[in-house]
Amino acid sequence: MCVVELQKLRHDRTELYTRAIQPALWLLIFGETFTRINVIPTGGIPYRDYLAPGIIAQSTMFIAIFYGIHIIWERDSGVLTKLLVTPTPRAALVAGKAFAAGVKAIVQAVVVVLIAALLGVALDLNPLHLLGVLVAVLLGSAFFSCLSVTIAGIVRTRDRLLGIGQAITMPLFFASNALYPTSAMPGWLQAVSAINPLTYEVDALRGLLLGIPSHLPLDFAVLIVAAAAGITAASALLGRLAR
Repeated sequence: MCVVELQKLRHDRTELYTRAIQPALWLLIFGETFTRINVIPTGGIPYRDYLAPGIIAQSTMFIAIFYGIHIIWERDSGVLTKLLVTPTPRAALVAGKAFAAGVKAIVQAVVVVLIAALLGVALDLNPLHLLGVLVAVLLGSAFFSCLSVTIAGIVRTRDRLLGIGQAITMPLFFASNALYPTSAMPGWLQAVSAINPLTYEVDALRGLLLGIPSHLPLDFAVLIVAAAAGITAASALLGRLAR
């Protein structure tokens, strides 16, 4: 399933190019503007640098959160039914789909890292840290793609899934530390941020790419648990989606 995603990107790179526009605008316009204004506490690093890991997480989440549409398309074309009659456990099918979405997200993350480097963001290019970045992106994308498949299993139509996906992406983004530190949030939003997996993904990316203090063991533990919970929930609803 992961190889299929890579083949799709190799044969048609249009989606890759178009999805690179939004993160570039965030870094170039939003990042440069707020670097000049200097109103968000970032611990002494330029805001553009502080923003880059958040935009990596955001762009990969936006890819994964609509992955359920592909599952609905496979149901309508009969592919999902054929997969379900194989001996493969449903959890394995969902995990394969989740990490296939992660492969696409990793490609997107590489593009954003290159854009950030071209804009002068000071990134830590230690190979071990970059490997950690790939793992964090993979786990985060696996969770959000499974969340999308879970929602697809409940609503069962593309239009409803698209509407719900659009409704939850920006709240998930703003209720995280992607744009600002959690210490700057009101108390109720800090509580929401504490249960948002995107917060832990961004924290891990900042620690690995910028070398600033983070909570890597906690971040990866939360991402692993979130991905496992997402696979479990999506597996339980996969049969309902196929009916």
